[in-house]
Amino acid sequence: MNILDKIITHKKIELAEQKSLVPVKLLEKSIYYENQVVSMRKYVRDPEKSGIIAEFKRSSPSQGLINDSAQVEKTTIGYMQAGASALSILTDQKFFGGSNKDLTLARKFNFCPILRKDFIVDEYQIIEAKSIGADCILLIAAVLEPVKLKALAKFAHELGLEVLMEVHNEAELDRSLNEHLDLVGINNRNLKNFELSLDISYSLVDKIPAQFVKISESGISQPDTLVELKSAGFDGFLIGGNFMKSSMPQQAAYNFINDLRKLQAGEDNKRTGK
Repeated sequence: MNILDKIITHKKIELAEQKSLVPVKLLEKSIYYENQVVSMRKYVRDPEKSGIIAEFKRSSPSQGLINDSAQVEKTTIGYMQAGASALSILTDQKFFGGSNKDLTLARKFNFCPILRKDFIVDEYQIIEAKSIGADCILLIAAVLEPVKLKALAKFAHELGLEVLMEVHNEAELDRSLNEHLDLVGINNRNLKNFELSLDISYSLVDKIPAQFVKISESGISQPDTLVELKSAGFDGFLIGGNFMKSSMPQQAAYNFINDLRKLQAGEDNKRTGK
C-alpha cells in the first residue's frame, strides 16, 4: 500500500471507534454546531487580504516531525494578524500529529474561516467538523469515488459548511467536479509518492471552471512564486510546511506576507507607470 492507502485504512478503523464513543446526537449538542459559517470563498477572494490559507500542522508523512513546540493559539492568532485570509488545521493525529482540540482552540481565538484538514470518508466526520467549529471541509478526489464525493459535498452544504475539493491530476478533476463544491485545490504534492511539482497547478488552473475558487496547495516557499500563481489565475494558496518549519511560524508568515505585499506594490507601480 502507498501512504495514502495506509492513511485511509487507518482512518476507517479510527472512525468506527469514534462513532461508538461519541454518537451524532452528542456532536449536535456542541456550542459550535449552530454557529454561522464564516465563508472561506469570500475571505480568500477578498482583495484586501493575501489569499493565503495558513496551515497549522505538527508533522507529515513526507516531512516527518515539522514542529512540536508551536502553540495553536499563538500561531493561529499570529497568522491572522500577519494577513492570512483563512486557517487550515490538521486534525489527523496518527500521521499529522493533530487533533480536533487544535481546531476548536483555533476557533476560540479567531473569527475567520477555518478549514478542517483531514481525510473525510463519511458523513459522521462532516457532522464532527461542524461540532468542533470548522467552516469548511476538505474532500480528496484521490480517495473518494465521484458519486461518494458529490454526496458528501451535498451533505456538507446542507449543514451550512463550505467544501474544498483537492485533486492531483486532470483525471481526478474531470471526474469529480460537481455543483456542491466551493473551492477547488490543486495539490502540488503527489500523496502517493510525495513528489512535488508546481507544474501541476499551472497545467490545471485553466481547466477549473470560473465559478469555483481556485487554490494552489503545497510547495509555495517564495512570495514571487505566489505572485506567479496568482497571475496564472489562482485565487488562494495553502501554505503550511513553509511556515511551520520555523521556530516561530507566525513570524515566518508575517515576513512572507510582508515581502509579498512589497512585490505586489511593485507590480502595481509597473502597471500604472509610477
